[in-house]
Amino acid sequence: MHIDELPTPALWADLDILETNIATMAQRLPGNRLRPHVKAHKTTAIARLQYEAGHMGFTCATAREVLGLANAGLGHDLLLANETVDADRLTSMARSEARVTIAVDSEATIDAAAAAGIAECVIDIRVGFRCGCEVGEAGYLADRARKAGLEVRGVMGYEGHAMGVVDLDRRRELVEAAMERLLQAHELVGGDLVTGGGTGTHAVNTWVNEIQAGSYVLMDTAYTEQVDQPFEQGLFLQSTVVSIAEKFAVCDAGLKAQGMDHGNPSWREGEILFCSDEHTNLIPEKPLLVGDRVCLIPAHIDPTMAKHQLLHLVRNEEVVGHWEIDLRHW
Repeated sequence: MHIDELPTPALWADLDILETNIATMAQRLPGNRLRPHVKAHKTTAIARLQYEAGHMGFTCATAREVLGLANAGLGHDLLLANETVDADRLTSMARSEARVTIAVDSEATIDAAAAAGIAECVIDIRVGFRCGCEVGEAGYLADRARKAGLEVRGVMGYEGHAMGVVDLDRRRELVEAAMERLLQAHELVGGDLVTGGGTGTHAVNTWVNEIQAGSYVLMDTAYTEQVDQPFEQGLFLQSTVVSIAEKFAVCDAGLKAQGMDHGNPSWREGEILFCSDEHTNLIPEKPLLVGDRVCLIPAHIDPTMAKHQLLHLVRNEEVVGHWEIDLRHW
């Protein structure tokens, strides 16, 4: 099947780029230097390719991702890098066949994990603007976790505020300041793990001993201006022109088909005017007709993947298969 035969909107990945991106990262961060974050692609088939590239541990954002990887036989070492107090989900993870570690940052999250039978945790340190405890709380929380029967594997900190910074020197400064806090906390907590980072900081964060990058597999457009990124854009959204006006065209892939939190998608054959629920309005460089196909580039892969059931696999514009996006939802 040619790519233009797909019913639209259709999400697809360039297999050559995907495989190259995985191989490139495996060379840069081999083995357990990388704990791939599956929240980016939400697909056990891609996780298996990462596993085969030498990355046996995974970072997860949801219990669904943890349990899905466990059921797929990829549960060697799974880290839920978000806090939860949901007793049912915690118990399900504790009873799975996987090795499951939970991020905690409060008495409540520690107590919930211990009550559910979770065996291991990391202390999440606030080094940016997301979850985490203050450095001064880290030692106390580690002691409480150990008294509750949890093994404390170390600390985690996510410098998300530095991830998309284009200027390399400024990005490095922000990472260093964040990691100083993380290492201070590690002195208080102990354990083998100092975990954090992401695609945007994977090359400059030399303080953690494992990086939680995920977007590198298919890439976000936010990273295209970072000159130090060796990865290529590999995720695309095929759409059909359904209406023509005097100065613009309208295709059938809107807000419900792609994540918009990073802004509009890109289009290599013209400009994006705006997106609405089911449509995107385009200003084409060359005239379009109703029925023509256009290829959009979603700005943020994580929420875009979560909106689709299938990821079509393409080589040289030919659809060679598909993977179920089976780690969606919570």
